[in-house]
Amino acid sequence: MGAMDKSPQTADGTVGKALHVLDMVAAHMRPVRFNDILTDSPYPKATLYRLLQTLTNQGMLSFDPDGGTYAPGIRLVRLAHSAWRQSSLAPLARPHLDELSSQVQETIHLAQLDRGQVLYVDKRNAATPVEMFSQAGKVGPGYCTGVGKAMMAYLNDDAREDAIRHQSYFRHTDHTLTSPDALRAELAHIRSRGVAYDREEHEVGIICIAAPILLPGGRMIGALSITTSTQHKSLRDLDQLEPMLQACANNIAGAAENWQFPS
Repeated sequence: MGAMDKSPQTADGTVGKALHVLDMVAAHMRPVRFNDILTDSPYPKATLYRLLQTLTNQGMLSFDPDGGTYAPGIRLVRLAHSAWRQSSLAPLARPHLDELSSQVQETIHLAQLDRGQVLYVDKRNAATPVEMFSQAGKVGPGYCTGVGKAMMAYLNDDAREDAIRHQSYFRHTDHTLTSPDALRAELAHIRSRGVAYDREEHEVGIICIAAPILLPGGRMIGALSITTSTQHKSLRDLDQLEPMLQACANNIAGAAENWQFPS
């Protein structure tokens, strides 16, 4: 994924700026000092300090006076937990992921789409785990992952073009798609084929087959993948697992049919 967008969220005023600051703090994945945030910030020093104070006062951030560091606050954690239970596919999908994991003995990913980026909401490790980027709760690129492409392919035309515009097209490997036109062609092929592949596009040696999770009316609510290493399997081997992948995606969609997921 490319570098974080450093432009101020002026269209959304103070609320947008505050959320942008939360994103900057969370992106460090550790408690962070004011000067470290300031380095990434598009805001003047006084404005940033005021936003941090407000977020801390509201419990969205916590401040450690001994270390002089900021971290996500308890109130933010509570809101995130509530959002996870209400908006995440993970609780509904859990038994189906367990069954698929038992069947294929490979790494399973469950993902949802956020502004063209992949949010990994659950994961099952293979019997012999392989080191890779993805972890539950982590955000990854859409254009070079199987689950990302599977989800973008089944967006409506306007949403798909918006997602295409939000990609960085950074070349992670020699196989990465690096232009909007190449991605559009790939997404059209995915719609005709019904599954997507990661052909070592994000990480060297990591491949997957992915399927969208579609409600009966065709609305896409997530994606599912079976991921492995080229040392263990080939893409042709993964094709043999497609029926089990599709069955699991259909089972999750059936469980989610009456659940009100956000658009």
